Amino acid sequence: MDITMRLAQQPDADALLARSPLAALVGMLLDQQVPMEWAFAGPWTIARRLGSQDLDAHAIAAHDPDAFAALLSEKPAVHRYPAAMAKRVQQLCAYLVEHYDGDAAAVWTGVTTGAELLERLRALPGFGDQKARIFLALLGKRLGVRPKGWREAAGGYGDTGVYRSAADITGPESLAKVRAYKQEQKAAAKADRGKND
Repeated sequence: MDITMRLAQQPDADALLARSPLAALVGMLLDQQVPMEWAFAGPWTIARRLGSQDLDAHAIAAHDPDAFAALLSEKPAVHRYPAAMAKRVQQLCAYLVEHYDGDAAAVWTGVTTGAELLERLRALPGFGDQKARIFLALLGKRLGVRPKGWREAAGGYGDTGVYRSAADITGPESLAKVRAYKQEQKAAAKADRGKND
């Protein structure tokens, strides 16, 4: 399957996301409190700063924490909160080393149901329920990982013809639609809070 990603909106960064399961997981982990493109460009930036073409869970887990935090903090920083996210990236990599011998793809390889995959994703450090469902939808829609019941397990993020998350981005136009959807959701949540005050 020829995989094309457009999450970072940068060819080199998107190419890494398409070929590296660990980069895709790290990008999803970084996707909070920063623009989506910034988050998903993070794995490429980290790899370059480590002097590599890819990310290695063993190497990142074993990296000196202060040095790794400094690496993510270099200008331009990989995230708005580079030290905190450096710790999370290392925790994720350490978990992958302990449970999957450092192979990120092993999280979904051989999984037979969407429910099982959702449980595996929820177990990853830094992946709550929503992030796990979005990544499950991303696996199904963009990476061809489609165990039985994957759309149901992904919840609304698994629906076709929607623009709700990173799973639905195929280029600048769909990115704009996802961004608009998120703004609508925030506005609705704010309005609900206002009613309850």
